[in-house]
Amino acid sequence: MINVVAVDLDGTLLRSDHTVSARTVTALARAAQAGARIVIGTARPPREVHEVAAAAGIAGVAVCSNGAVVYDLASGQVTITGPLPLTLAERVADVLTPALDGIAFAVETGHRALTGPGFDHVSRRSIVRVPVRTRAELWTEAESCVKLLAWSPAPVTDELLNRLQALVPEVAVTYSGGKGMLEISAATVSKADTLARLCATWGVDAAQVIAFGDMPNDVPVLRWAGIGVAVANAHPQALAGADRVTASNDEDGVAAVLEELFPAGDGVVPAR
Repeated sequence: MINVVAVDLDGTLLRSDHTVSARTVTALARAAQAGARIVIGTARPPREVHEVAAAAGIAGVAVCSNGAVVYDLASGQVTITGPLPLTLAERVADVLTPALDGIAFAVETGHRALTGPGFDHVSRRSIVRVPVRTRAELWTEAESCVKLLAWSPAPVTDELLNRLQALVPEVAVTYSGGKGMLEISAATVSKADTLARLCATWGVDAAQVIAFGDMPNDVPVLRWAGIGVAVANAHPQALAGADRVTASNDEDGVAAVLEELFPAGDGVVPAR
């Protein structure tokens, strides 16, 4: 029996136009009406989650910033569960700078993003950024750090991820799809770790969890959950780490699986 549905947003639940289909909204509603908790698991910070959750009809909690933050969708409370010490973030930046040409950094605090000189990442989303004049100000102006963002013009490849991870084994280096963007968290922080702790408070075992994802940052939760599902458009690492593969995000792959687990006939009115 599935008691928790953990779902990534970008590239998984959301279509390429960043919308949630009516079919997916209905499937999520059926799962919730049957008693399953719907938990968002995303690399996004809390401030970029609320609108999407509302459009999808998801209440409850969101695991944000790759597991470093838990966001209560009802109250708006942001709880930092996996901080990255600023002293460690600074040391990681110093190690990575000579390893990758053109690298620049930003600090995600859980409430805002401070961007250092040269941080030219272009996002499809409207992201509120606070530029600082020098890299040193990233460490002195940030009130906290939940994720260090590293951007360079170089494409992110598995080889690059492995090479940089070997340089800084005291942190976790991952990737969630942003062009040229690396995401660096405390070594023990992941979507899986935070979701596991939440599930423990709810009395839910991993076997009662289904998780959906598409990128390397989703691999730990796909492997931890009783059923890990990758969408067809997923990164090869996510495809290899999943128990099964569903249709792509543009073909409502999440909805297709939920319709199997929570079939029609439960009184849920289809979305229009």
